[in-house]
Amino acid sequence: MKNPLAAAAAAVTVLLWASSFVAIRHVGNDLSAGPMALARLLVGSVLLGAFLLLRPAEQRWHRPVRRDWPPLLACGLLWFGAYNVALNAAERRVDAGTAAMLVHIAPLLIAVLAGLTLGEGFPRQLVLGSAVAFGGVLLIGSSTSTGRAEIWGVVLCVAGAVSYAVGVVTQKPLLGRLPAAQVTWLACTIGTVACLPFAPGLVRELGTAGPAAIWWVVYLGAFPTALGFTTWAIALRHTTAGKMGATTYLVPMLAILMAWLLLGETPAGLAIAGGALCLVGVAVSRTRSRARERVPAARA
Repeated sequence: MKNPLAAAAAAVTVLLWASSFVAIRHVGNDLSAGPMALARLLVGSVLLGAFLLLRPAEQRWHRPVRRDWPPLLACGLLWFGAYNVALNAAERRVDAGTAAMLVHIAPLLIAVLAGLTLGEGFPRQLVLGSAVAFGGVLLIGSSTSTGRAEIWGVVLCVAGAVSYAVGVVTQKPLLGRLPAAQVTWLACTIGTVACLPFAPGLVRELGTAGPAAIWWVVYLGAFPTALGFTTWAIALRHTTAGKMGATTYLVPMLAILMAWLLLGETPAGLAIAGGALCLVGVAVSRTRSRARERVPAARA
């Protein structure tokens, strides 16, 4: 990315999303999939709403037009709502390595969907880099997978990956018309409303959850959700959806490193090799092609 702010925003997103895997592991002992998603989104929506209210009046709100609402609903329902619930539920049925492999088909789906629907095409560097990085994800997954994958867990992972990909592709055009923080808040709030049926379960489970689990939920809502999705949107405004999706191949590698440092889980040799492949693949995907890529101009 030429824009230093966008590059920094992408780095923050990758770090925060990687940390969320460690947080979800802690919270999963106290909260089930739906209530955990609702709690995370509720915290994120409240914090993002407060941030918007504190902004100058002229920057606070740009009224969405009618054509903005279908992609906003798709992004909120699929990426913020369905993806979070599906991933939380899947990790109760498949091991972390298998989940990482299956969920990270999403960047490939993003590249394909963006090429077909957003006119981004299929740059050679992006295709090659995505293939190399996906190979790294497969190595990471094979080094950590126990091989015990329930079929329903596999279905949930794939469903989550599809929801993630469609959500990103529907979000991209909105960022040329609306501020990043507003798009994130609207999508997060839509996801929160969609998860409200889990409210009774959340109240019940919070009553028995320990203080550590509650703090981890606050962390998930404040940082990987409110901040991480906003910095993602800022970065996405300045690049293609395909390239931004390829950047998230760094998330599994960083998640393994964080688990090593914070949970004492020593990564296998194949996981380290897979992380190196992810780095190479992302680097390749970010290189410029000889023909200039046409990226829609973003509003300042």
